[in-house]
Amino acid sequence: MIESPAAIVGGRRDWFAKACFDRIGAALLLVVSFPILALVALLVRITSRGPVVYRRRVVGLNGEQFDAFKFRTMVADADRILEGRVDLHDAYGQNIKLRDDPRRTAVGRWLRKLSLDELPQLLNVVRGEMSLVGPRMISPEEMPKFGAALQKRLSVKPGITGLWQISGRQDLDYATRIELDLQYIEQASLRLDVLILVKTIPAVLSMRGAY
Repeated sequence: MIESPAAIVGGRRDWFAKACFDRIGAALLLVVSFPILALVALLVRITSRGPVVYRRRVVGLNGEQFDAFKFRTMVADADRILEGRVDLHDAYGQNIKLRDDPRRTAVGRWLRKLSLDELPQLLNVVRGEMSLVGPRMISPEEMPKFGAALQKRLSVKPGITGLWQISGRQDLDYATRIELDLQYIEQASLRLDVLILVKTIPAVLSMRGAY
C-alpha cells in the first residue's frame, strides 16, 4: 500500500486530523446545503431527460476506483455524442474537458460555472473516498498522463477543490494541472487545506475558468 505523504511529512496524527476534518466538514456542509441540493436536483429533473446524478468512474487512494457523484450537466446521451464526433473526441482527449461543450444542458452550463454540480461529492467525502481538498479526481484513462509521478498522485485522495480550482480551473492546460496536483501532495497540510477552502469561494464566484 502507498503511504500518504502527509503521514510521512506531518505525522500520522496530522493525517488522522485531516480525515476527521474532511468527514465532519462534509457532513456539516451536506446539512447546510440541503436546500440548494434539493433545488438543483429539481431543476435538473424538470429541465432535461435523464438521471439527476451522474456517476463518474474515477481513481482514488492507492488506485482504488469508485464512482464520484455529480449533478448531471449534460444531455442523457452525452457519451454517444462524444464518440460520434471526431472533432469533439480529439479535443476532449487533449485536456479531458471541452470549452463550449455542445452536450451541456442549459441548467448544466450554470451549474458548472458555479461548481454546484460538484456538491454531491460531499457524500463521497463522508464515505471516505474523497477529501474536501486534494488533487483533481482523474479517470482510469488519465493515469498514463502522470508517467513516473503516478505513484505519488495515487498516494492521496482526490479533492472536491484544490490548487487547480483557485489557480484558473479549466483555463489551465493539462500539464499545469498535473504540476499543481503534485505540488499539493508535496505541501499537504491541514493549514493549506483551510487556505484553499477559503480561496475557493471567490474563485467559484468569479466563474473564471469554468466551463
